[in-house]
Amino acid sequence: MAEPDIDAVDTAILYALQADARTTSSSDIAERTGTSDSTVRKRIQRLEAAGVIKGYSASVDYAKAGYPLRMLLFCTAPIPERGDRIPEILAIDGVVSVQELVTGEQNLLVTAVGESDSDITPVAQELLDMGLTVADEVLVRSHETTPFGGFASSTDAAGSSSGSDPDQD
Repeated sequence: MAEPDIDAVDTAILYALQADARTTSSSDIAERTGTSDSTVRKRIQRLEAAGVIKGYSASVDYAKAGYPLRMLLFCTAPIPERGDRIPEILAIDGVVSVQELVTGEQNLLVTAVGESDSDITPVAQELLDMGLTVADEVLVRSHETTPFGGFASSTDAAGSSSGSDPDQD
C-alpha cells in the first residue's frame, strides 16, 4: 500500500490519539479540527489501514505494577540479521521493546523490565545464547513519554482550514 498523504487534520488526529486514545472521541477530535465526526472516523480507518496507526495500547508504569527495574541492553547483531531478530527478542520473557539502531557498533537496543536483578539476568543470557553480543547494560531510573510535538503544531492549522473536506459526508 502506498504511503498516505498526511495533512493537518491527520496530524491533529494522531496527536489527539497519542495524548489520550482511550477517552478522546472522534467528535472531540472533529471539534478541534473543524471537521465532522464521520470525517474523523474515516480518517482514523484510513490511517489504520495504511499502518500509520499500528494499534492502541495501555501505557504501563512498570514500577507501580511491581516491576521496578528497567534495563537497557545495547546489543550487537550481524547487520543483515538485526531486523529479522526482533520478533525472537520480543518473545523473551521480560523484554518490552526492541529498537533497531542504524549507526554505531551496537545495533539493537533491548528494554527489559523485572522485579529484581534475577529477572533481568536471564534476558541478557538469552540474548547471548541467540548469538548477540551484549555490549552495555544501563539501569533506567525513570521513563516518561509524550505525544510527538510535530503533530501538535498542525492542530491549530487544521481547526482553521476553510477548504472543502473530501472525506466529509
